[in-house]
Amino acid sequence: MTESKNSFDAKSTLEVGEKSYDYYRLSAVPGMEKLPYSLKVLGENLLRNEDGKNVTREHIEAVANWDASADPSIEIQFTPARVIMQDFTGVACIVDLATIRDAVVTLGGEADQVNPLNPAEMVIDHSVIIEAFGDSDALEKNVEIEYQRNDERYKFLRWGTGAFDNFRVVPPGTGIVHQVNIEYLARSVFEKDGVAYPDTCVGTDSHTTMQNGLGILGWGVGGIEAEAAMLGQPISMLIPRVVGFKLTGEINAGVTATDVVLTITDLLRQHGVVGKFVEFYGKGVGELPLANRATIGNMSPEFGSTAAMFPIDEETVKYLELTGRDKETLERVEAYAKAQGMWLDPEAEIEYSEYLELDLSTVVPSIAGPKRPQDRIELSDSKSQFRKDIHNYVEAPNVGEEGGVFDDEGPTTEATSASDSGSSSETPASAADAKGNVPSAAEGAEGRPSNPTAVHYNGQDMELDHGMVAIASITSCTNTSNPSVMIGAGLLARKAAEKGLQSAPWVKTSMAPGSQVVNGYYEAAGLWKDLEAMGFYLVGYGCTTCIGNSGPLPDEISAGINEGDLAATAVLSGNRNFEGRINPDVKMNYLASPILVIAYAIAGTMDFDFETQALGKDNEGNDVFLRDIWPSTEEIEKVIAESITKELYTADYADVFKGDERWQNLDVPTGKTFEWDENSTYIRRAPYFDGMSTEPEAVKDISGARVLALLGDSVTTDHISPASTIKPGSPAAQYLDEHGVERKDYNSLGARRGNHEVMVRGTFANIRLQNQLLDNVSGGYTRDFTQEGAPQAYIYDAAMNYKEQDTPLVVLGGKEYGTGSSRDWAAKGTLLLGVKAVIAESFERIHRSNLIGMGVVPVQFPEGESWKSLGIDGSETFDISGIEELNNGGIPKSVKVVATKENGEKIEFDAPTRIDTPGEADYYRNGGILQYVLRNMMASK
Repeated sequence: MTESKNSFDAKSTLEVGEKSYDYYRLSAVPGMEKLPYSLKVLGENLLRNEDGKNVTREHIEAVANWDASADPSIEIQFTPARVIMQDFTGVACIVDLATIRDAVVTLGGEADQVNPLNPAEMVIDHSVIIEAFGDSDALEKNVEIEYQRNDERYKFLRWGTGAFDNFRVVPPGTGIVHQVNIEYLARSVFEKDGVAYPDTCVGTDSHTTMQNGLGILGWGVGGIEAEAAMLGQPISMLIPRVVGFKLTGEINAGVTATDVVLTITDLLRQHGVVGKFVEFYGKGVGELPLANRATIGNMSPEFGSTAAMFPIDEETVKYLELTGRDKETLERVEAYAKAQGMWLDPEAEIEYSEYLELDLSTVVPSIAGPKRPQDRIELSDSKSQFRKDIHNYVEAPNVGEEGGVFDDEGPTTEATSASDSGSSSETPASAADAKGNVPSAAEGAEGRPSNPTAVHYNGQDMELDHGMVAIASITSCTNTSNPSVMIGAGLLARKAAEKGLQSAPWVKTSMAPGSQVVNGYYEAAGLWKDLEAMGFYLVGYGCTTCIGNSGPLPDEISAGINEGDLAATAVLSGNRNFEGRINPDVKMNYLASPILVIAYAIAGTMDFDFETQALGKDNEGNDVFLRDIWPSTEEIEKVIAESITKELYTADYADVFKGDERWQNLDVPTGKTFEWDENSTYIRRAPYFDGMSTEPEAVKDISGARVLALLGDSVTTDHISPASTIKPGSPAAQYLDEHGVERKDYNSLGARRGNHEVMVRGTFANIRLQNQLLDNVSGGYTRDFTQEGAPQAYIYDAAMNYKEQDTPLVVLGGKEYGTGSSRDWAAKGTLLLGVKAVIAESFERIHRSNLIGMGVVPVQFPEGESWKSLGIDGSETFDISGIEELNNGGIPKSVKVVATKENGEKIEFDAPTRIDTPGEADYYRNGGILQYVLRNMMASK
C-alpha cells in the first residue's frame, strides 16, 4: 500500500482487543464529522490515498466542505479496495490483462509485471440456462450443458487463476455473484499492511450495490473502469448529491421485503435519483434485517441511484457473525465504525441534499410490471391493472422475437422503454383446479381480448389464452439472498400441497437459489418436497431468468403461444422485467416475491384476483384462497430460527474456490502468458496493443471522416453495446458460420465477450437503434458511402469498407449520449469500428470517460445547437482540427469542426472538447487508458 502524504496528520492507531491497526482519522479534518455515512467513506478514501497528484489536500477539503444543496461539480479520484466480476463482463477484463502481458513481453518486460494490484474476484454465475426443469435431474442436466457450452471460457479463467496474483474465481454452480459477495467475499472493514480501512468495491455488474446493505460503498462499472481499478488506477467521479431516505415504523404481517423494495423503487423513481447516492437513516433502519437491507441495496440500479447505502450497526455485525466471519473481523468492524463516526445513530438528523421518508407500516403487498421495475401495482389492484395493460399488447409486434435488448445482465430501462407500443391480446387460461382440470380460457371473457388456443402438452389437453403465466421463476440476487421470502415460499408451497393444489400445467417453474446455503436450509426445514410438489425443482445456482437465461419453453407451449399470438406472461422474483428480456415467447413480465411467484404459478394467469378468486379446491371440495395458505410471520421466523445456522455458511464456503469435478478436471493451459488459439470463437487476443511502441505517437487531427451513425437523444450504451442473442444472418452470426459454429451453438454475445471479432460485429446492432441516416429503419444498419448510391448496409460491413479506404469515422448524437449499462464494449466496439470522434449535444459522464479511455475523442456541439439545427444530414465529410494541441501538454477547450456537403457547401463550428482533466488527457495521448498503464509499467521496471 502506497503511503499517504497525510497532510492533515490523520494517521492514528486503533486498539482492538489485543491488536492494533493504523487508520486515517476523519476527525482530523474539520467538517468530516457532519457528513453522511457514504461521504465519510469517500473522505477516508481520499485521506488514505493522498498522493499530491490524483488526490490532493484540496480534494479532501472539498469533501469535508461538501455543500448539500449544490449540484455536483467537483471531481475526485476514488480508489476502490477491490473489484468483483461476473463471468460475462469479467472475461473481457481477463482477456485484456492477458493481452497486456503479451505486450509487456513484446516490449522487453516480464510477464510477472502484470497482475491486479487490488483483489480481483470473479463469480461464474451468468452462464447457466434453464434448459431442464420440473424434475430432480434438472440441476445436473443444466450444469452439464453449461460446461459443454462454455468449455473454452472456463479453461481460460482457470488459467487466469494460476497465472495472475490477486485474482480468484468462484467456480460455476456456487451461487449468484452478489450473494456470494455479501455472504463470503465482502470484508466490511479491510486490513492490509497493518492499516484498517472501509471495504469499498466496484463490480462489473450493476447490482454490485447489494453490498451497500452491509455498509460497503461501491457500484457497478464498465469493464474499462474495472480493469483500471484492478491495475491501481483511481476512478474519476463527481462528489455526489446524497438523498436521505428516512425509514420509520415496522413492516406489517403479510408484507415481504420484496413489497418494501418495490415501494422504495417506485418512490425513488418518482423523486429522481440518477447520479446520486441514496442513504437510509432513522429508527426504521434498525428494524430491518440485513437481508432486507441487501435486497433494497440490490435494487439501486432499478431506482436509478449510484449507490443505496446503509450504515454499519449491530445488525451488520450479527450478519457477519452468522455468515462465518471470524471474531477478529467482527471486533475490527465494530471498533472501526464507531471510531470513525460510521456507526448508525438512529436519532441522528444528518444534512442531506434531499429528503424522503417511508413509514414501513404503510407498505402493502405489491408486484411490478408489465415491463419496468418501477411500475408498482398493489396486489389488490393487479387484476384490474392487468386488464388495462393487456390492451397495449394486442396485435402488435413481439419485442422478444429478435432476442430482446440486453445489458451486462440483460436489457435496461432506457433501451427498452423506447417503444411503448405493446403487442397482443387478452384473458389467459383460468387456473387448473385441484384435480388438474383446466377450465376454458374464454369463460368470463367479458369483452376482453381473447384468443383461446388449444394445446396438448405432457399428456393433457389445455387451452391457453392471453395473460397465461408461461414462466414462474424464483431467481435473481434480489430475493434469493433473503431467507424470509425464501422460507415463506417454501411454507406456502407446503400449505398448497397439503390442500391438494398444483401449479397450472402450462407453467415453466424453476428454483435458482443465490447460494448453496439456501439448499442447506431448505433441506434442514424439509421444504424441498413441498416446493417440488409445486414444480419448483432446483435448476441451478446462478443468475438465470432475470437476465434472459430462462431457457426455451416446451415446444408445444411455445407453438401454442405463437399460433395464437398470445400475450404470455412471466412472474419472477427478480429485479428486471424489461420487454423482450425474459423469454422471446413472453410479452409481459412481472416482478414479485418468491411467495407470490408460487401463488401465480398455481393461478396460472395474471388475470386473477387473489382476494375474490379461489386458487382451486382442496381434497374435500372446498375453495382455497391465497389467504388460506399464506404463511404467518411467526411461522417463517420459527423455521428460520430452526434451520439457518452459522455452520451452514462455514460448511458451504469452506472450499468455495475448489469447484466440482468438472471444474477440477478441466484441461487447463499453463504458463505466464496465454497460448491463444486462433480458431477459438470465444477467446481471442485483444488488438489494442498491436504495433504499440514504448513512447506514444503524436496525436493527430481528424481529416475526411464519414458519419457511421446519426443518432437522436438518449441513445444508451445498451443501444451501442453488443448483447443478447445472436440473430442468424447478422454479421456476428456470419462470423460464427464461417468458423463452423452451428446455429444451436451460437450462445449469446454476452458469453462471447472474450472474442472481439464477435463483439465488434454486434456493436451498434441493437434492434431498437434508430440510425437517422436511414428512414424508418431500426437496427444495426447505416448508409455505406464507399458504395455507389450509398446503399443500406450493416454498420459493421460499412465500417470495414471505410477501414479498407483508410477513412476515419465519426458518430453524431443528441442529448445524454451514452446513458445506461454495458459501458465497456460500448466504447471498445466504437473504437474497433474505426470511430475516431463522437460529437453529441451532451454525454453521460462515464461513457464520455470510457471513450477517452479507448482513444476516442468526445466533442460537444455548441450550446443550443445540434446536428439537426446546423443542417447536418450525415452525408458530409468531417474535418476536426485543434486536437493536436494535446501534443504540447495542453487540453484544447474546443476544436474546429468543418462538415463538407457533397456539393462543396461547408458547415463550420467550434465544438467544446470533453477531455476534462489532465488524467484524461494523458490517457488520450497514449491511445487509451490501458496503453497508459502499460507504458507506466514499462517505465517503472
